Amino acid sequence: MSSKKAIIIGAGIAGIATAIRLAVKGYVVEVFEANSYPGGKLSEIEQNGYRFDAGPSLLTMPQYIDELFTLAGKNPADYFQYQKLNTVCNYFYEDGTRIKAYADTQQFAQEINRATGEPAANVIKYLASSADIYNITNHVFLERSLHRLQTFLRWDTVRSIFKLPQIDAFRTMHKANETYFKDKRVVQFFDRYATYNGSNPYEAPATLNVIPHLEHHFGAYFPDGGMYSITQSLVKLAEELGVKFRYNAKVDEIVVINKIAKGIRVQGENIVGDIVVSNMDIWFTYKNLLQKHQQLHPQKTLNQQRSSSALIFYWGIKKTFPELDLHNIFFSADYKAEFSHIWQQQQIYHDPTVYVNISSKLKPDDAPDGSENWFVMINVPANNGQDWERLIAGARQNILRKLSKVLGEDISLLIACESILDPRSIETKTSSYKGSIYGTSSNSQFAAFLRHANQSSKVKGLHFCGGSVHPSGGIPLCLLSAKITAEII
Repeated sequence: MSSKKAIIIGAGIAGIATAIRLAVKGYVVEVFEANSYPGGKLSEIEQNGYRFDAGPSLLTMPQYIDELFTLAGKNPADYFQYQKLNTVCNYFYEDGTRIKAYADTQQFAQEINRATGEPAANVIKYLASSADIYNITNHVFLERSLHRLQTFLRWDTVRSIFKLPQIDAFRTMHKANETYFKDKRVVQFFDRYATYNGSNPYEAPATLNVIPHLEHHFGAYFPDGGMYSITQSLVKLAEELGVKFRYNAKVDEIVVINKIAKGIRVQGENIVGDIVVSNMDIWFTYKNLLQKHQQLHPQKTLNQQRSSSALIFYWGIKKTFPELDLHNIFFSADYKAEFSHIWQQQQIYHDPTVYVNISSKLKPDDAPDGSENWFVMINVPANNGQDWERLIAGARQNILRKLSKVLGEDISLLIACESILDPRSIETKTSSYKGSIYGTSSNSQFAAFLRHANQSSKVKGLHFCGGSVHPSGGIPLCLLSAKITAEII
């Protein structure tokens, strides 16, 4: 056990998880958060009797959350409970096709066959391939640092290296999906998983076809208290372990002396620590907190292509829609054009794919009686100085037109209240450079190796966690990031 002090910058999910792991090991831990609330992107909004989970809305691999309570000698169910979804998501196509993505693999494959004519055997074969990629990459790419020699000296790593040709890194997701499926609707269905880490299926490596395995093998879940209850339960655990949270405490500088992290400077106060962990976006960590140390900046990393961002409308809807579920996708008629607009033109396509999350389907008190809380999101480019007021106004109109057409009702007349989150406000609220949700994109076969390490190679005692560093963004990977970082420490 240690009595050293650890300073965590940022109370995002990875920062909280790192704090818990270090507290369990005996560290004195203090977390500094610029906002008045914890959670980072995993926060909530309340308006006019409606409650919205503001950020991540899909929970997979909850075992990584449970593990934190188990490490602390607690019963996870005393803090955090969740249910497995029988239907992962409803899909709506412009041609009228509708698909229910059942959690059960056989039922899902039969549903694909019913809706599109694609042989169920092709779906089963595809998901088996997805499982193979996971089994090869999991212990190497997800659960350990790629920047430490001992990772590559392990026997399971050596075995995985010999199987690397099987992870399909040298063709794109889209090309791989075209070889598995003849029906374009099914190809589009599986291309969508590139958006789970802010990438482009027409550029990202087919290795990312591992993502469907996480959803269809491990399952999708919904926390009984909504997604924000993840943050609340982990903060409660951390505080019980003695972790101190300081809110409205924007860190101004990481203090580095003779290439050793000595602590931080916050609101004119120097806080001394033995370990400093930044949960802030890696770009802002260097540019804002280490601006006095330009020689430390990894310029190639900081210049990498950023992931996509999001435009989210939080709508209180004065009606219920039985045909909708917790998760719903309304596909664009031209997926390639949509991604071209996001990545090449840095604009928003007039027919975007629309994601609608309605937590009141499973948590009725999130909306008044007879109403629903709609989290309506489209993928958009990172902020590069576009005219966002014009883009938002146009996107809102196009989204309403699309949803109204498919659902057969003028949705604009049902909106009781509205809040908006765009790339600019994502950057402001969560210190995500350019509003990119997942840090750097994964639009190359070497992306996994190019993400920033969880430990500084130039400053002793300085570490990093969160979605902008290894292994990537999203709740499960942020929790794994915390695990890797804490184990290095």
